[in-house]
Amino acid sequence: MANMPPKANVGEVLLNPLANLDAPYGAAKAAILSDAAFEQAHATISAWPGYAPTPLYELNAMAEAAGVAAIHYKDEGGRFGLGSFKALGGAYAVARLLSREIARRGGGNEPSIEAILSGQHAAVISEITVCCATDGNHGRSVAWGARTFGCACEIFIHATVSDGRKAAIEAYGARVTRTAGNYDDSVREAQETAAREGWFVVSDTSYPGYTDVPKDVMQGYELMAAEALDQMSAPPTHIFLQTGVGGMAAAIAAFFKRRFGSKRPLMILADPDQSACWVESIRNGAPTAVHGDLDTLMAGLACGEISLLAWDILKDTADAVIAVSDDQAVAMMRQLAAPEAPDRPIVAGESAVAGLAALMLAAGDPSARDDLKLGPDARVLVIGTESDTDPGLYEDLVGRSGDAVRASA
Repeated sequence: MANMPPKANVGEVLLNPLANLDAPYGAAKAAILSDAAFEQAHATISAWPGYAPTPLYELNAMAEAAGVAAIHYKDEGGRFGLGSFKALGGAYAVARLLSREIARRGGGNEPSIEAILSGQHAAVISEITVCCATDGNHGRSVAWGARTFGCACEIFIHATVSDGRKAAIEAYGARVTRTAGNYDDSVREAQETAAREGWFVVSDTSYPGYTDVPKDVMQGYELMAAEALDQMSAPPTHIFLQTGVGGMAAAIAAFFKRRFGSKRPLMILADPDQSACWVESIRNGAPTAVHGDLDTLMAGLACGEISLLAWDILKDTADAVIAVSDDQAVAMMRQLAAPEAPDRPIVAGESAVAGLAALMLAAGDPSARDDLKLGPDARVLVIGTESDTDPGLYEDLVGRSGDAVRASA
């Protein structure tokens, strides 16, 4: 049993004693994510072919069942045809890395994204190889970015990543290497190989000595928050966010903290119970790793070590964390695929639904409702981070294909 991670208490609302609505968004946080860097990310990504804001759906029947005023579901399944939100992070980080490297090698200014897309720097870019470790979606984004901008790409996946996700990455021209161990082991192997081969790591997690690229990844994710806010008639009072290493949750939290200060929404994290590194970190008040095979169906969240940059943002802006089981995630996938009227059917992958599952767990617990101020006036935002990124697995879990669910919408 020594290799098993700590077992989180499913459904427990663990309040964060470090949370502070009045904490300033100071210089340390601004050095990670800032308004200026967000404006650059927005300008860059919105210039890519195929950019469009993803839809925000109101889940009225589910909101009534939860006893809240509204649930808004930001559906990232159509983002750039990649099936997930990750295009906003990995591909953007590839673009920023290439821009900096072109300037470094040429001794001039960083080129515009338009210049890169036009092929003006193709000779330099073709000499560059980017790489990363992935549970699936981030690697697909990096591979798509590499193909879009013209560099080579090497992706590392760990033992339990499905063959379907492997094939989806390879479809974008990347070479994929399967490693032994779990996600965190594949991160280390990617870093070691890159150092040996002279490649550039484009990781969505940060660790000592490696922070610049993950900042770009997180900065790209903020576009989801900006789009959602524009699409809502009133700001959310609560945001439930699934966590892997924590980069997405930190980006959303940072955006709303900068916009609303002490009046920001409450931020509740949702962790898989089999890889509950955020539960343990919040419990201990410091980054805490969990170990073992991290065997959860929520593959995109199967991380045992949190991102240190994400911790710097979330340590006082995450108000609580809730552990969610695989069974609860699958039940939510099925509920979204065949909802009560008037809600529309939504294709949500297994890593997309932890935040929504955590909301429904909290809504059904009077003590949790009180702790989280989850009353009849609550307006909740959740981020549906992926669709059926592994179509075969989705059909096995839901009982219908993603295409059949989409056709019924």
